[in-house]
Amino acid sequence: MVLKSDIEKAVIAQRQFLSKKSLGIDREKRKSMVLDRMILIITGIRRCGKSTLMLQLIKLSKNKTAFFNFEDPRIFGFELGDLNKLAEILGEVDTYYFDEIQNVEQWEVFARNLHDHEKKLCITGSNASLLSKELGTRLTGRYIQVELFPFSYTEYLVYKKDDRSINSFNDYLKNGGFPEYLANYNREILQQLFKDIVYRDVVVRHGVRNAKTLVDLALFLISNVGKEYSLNKLKNSFEIGSTNSVAAYISWLEDSYLLFSVPRFSWSARRMAINSKKIYTIDTGFAQANSLSFTNDTGRLFENSVFLSLRRTNKEIYYFREKYECDFVVKELNKVTQVIQVCSEINDDNFSREVGGLMEALDFFDLPEGLIITLDQEDILKKSGKKIKLIPAWKWF
Repeated sequence: MVLKSDIEKAVIAQRQFLSKKSLGIDREKRKSMVLDRMILIITGIRRCGKSTLMLQLIKLSKNKTAFFNFEDPRIFGFELGDLNKLAEILGEVDTYYFDEIQNVEQWEVFARNLHDHEKKLCITGSNASLLSKELGTRLTGRYIQVELFPFSYTEYLVYKKDDRSINSFNDYLKNGGFPEYLANYNREILQQLFKDIVYRDVVVRHGVRNAKTLVDLALFLISNVGKEYSLNKLKNSFEIGSTNSVAAYISWLEDSYLLFSVPRFSWSARRMAINSKKIYTIDTGFAQANSLSFTNDTGRLFENSVFLSLRRTNKEIYYFREKYECDFVVKELNKVTQVIQVCSEINDDNFSREVGGLMEALDFFDLPEGLIITLDQEDILKKSGKKIKLIPAWKWF
């Protein structure tokens, strides 16, 4: 419980802070976001710009609005019953903007009541699973969920006032897209972000007893993006009690948007469940700040960046492997629409492997055309009646 006077002080302080806060660059997601009869939920990793995006929506709104950030330390101990006090302080408005409201248990009861009274709501959260479970039980049919990631390459160019080129793309690959980091390139920001996510979004929320093992596992996976992992090998390597525990750890890290698992494609759901998966992380700059394994290896970071571009559009993504491997299989509306290989440069040494993997996937899915994303190589190949396009990443993105 929090005193009403303390909540009022927090509201006033937040209003003052909001009035001085920069709007930042216009995010791509904003163009497709509409606040109407549905509750708008913005989820994403910490520090990716959810609050700034919300501020952009507030500034562009023609309605009477109210904002409140539930991560304010001045309201420590905020409970469900305190939400009524907050509503009284905020007064009668048309649209409510609530930042990190999931910190309040059973917040969805309050949100549903506002929605029933025909109020518009925009809510942010840093934990995908927590939100989805609550929304599924209390707010079914009442919300639209939008995911926000760190800057895309296009947004990075706008932020840096730069042009599309191999040089700017290499900079993006090295630095990633976390706005706060790009402001001063202090790697401690990304290292502290890792700690905040693991401890606050996983250890505390899920009552993990052996935090060190979880940290070691997370760092290992971040250091091995683009590689396959198996639950059994991880169990043995980190001396974790069971594969179920390993699966739970990875699931919680995925819920916080820190990691993403990509399954190996199979028409059999059972085979996909038991096959090894590939791991990717939220941001290439974040990966480099929290690992030493990328000093001389940009290839896997490059692959990670392509994955993120695909993942931003919420497509179903798999990898394919027979004799060779194809990095990405894209499935839309129950149909495979695209197969993609990622390779810095196609040359005599890797031609058979890279093109062979793509051709296997094209034949398997009976597709006429495939794509190889390179760093700065452009070409069109024709092989066995199939068309293969090579396109530089800085153009494809």
